[in-house]
Amino acid sequence: MQLVDVLNRRYATKAFNANKKLPESVVEQLLALLRLSPSSTNIQPWHFIVASSAEGKARLAKGAGGTYSYNAEKILNASHVILFCARTQIDEVHLQKVLVTEEQDGRFSAKPEAKEASHNTRLSYLNEHKFIRKDVPHWLEKQVYLNMGSFLLGAGLLNIDAVPMEGIDQAVLDLEFGLNEHDLTAVAAVALGYRAETDFNASLPKSRLAADDIFTII
Repeated sequence: MQLVDVLNRRYATKAFNANKKLPESVVEQLLALLRLSPSSTNIQPWHFIVASSAEGKARLAKGAGGTYSYNAEKILNASHVILFCARTQIDEVHLQKVLVTEEQDGRFSAKPEAKEASHNTRLSYLNEHKFIRKDVPHWLEKQVYLNMGSFLLGAGLLNIDAVPMEGIDQAVLDLEFGLNEHDLTAVAAVALGYRAETDFNASLPKSRLAADDIFTII
């Protein structure tokens, strides 16, 4: 399948077939997508809550009340729902965890001095956002959206239907899962599965601005 075909097939799924579940082999690939996503300086400022059981999805659906109730059915009927969470800060413990993991994975075996360089580069970017731009939470959240973008494309390549949802109550979900206690906060969710025959959005044509409107070729 060509990439353009995948891009034209995928869309924001509005209704899921509650009786059709993702195969475990596909779930493993989706989780690998989350884990292997790029992030600035490889800082990996995220955590993912993966709900596939009725109980787990019901807990996530607590964040789809009130003005967000239109998303509750998507969460409950999807095969799996991923809650994307961002770190609210980066402490020394996290920095060292990333550095030790890089070392264990052999990234510095050829050049041991690269370990210090890697740490210093990461710290330099973090300090820039902490002390100069003063936007650490926003910077970290942007890394989560970078992950989400590649995740949606990967799901499309696997012929999985998906919908990203910012329409959730982050504060409710922060409380439900005790996220703030771990310097985390809910950002958005992605529901995954297979489209229902009743999904009106499946048959609508895709609409995007013309190429001439969005590209400047130099």
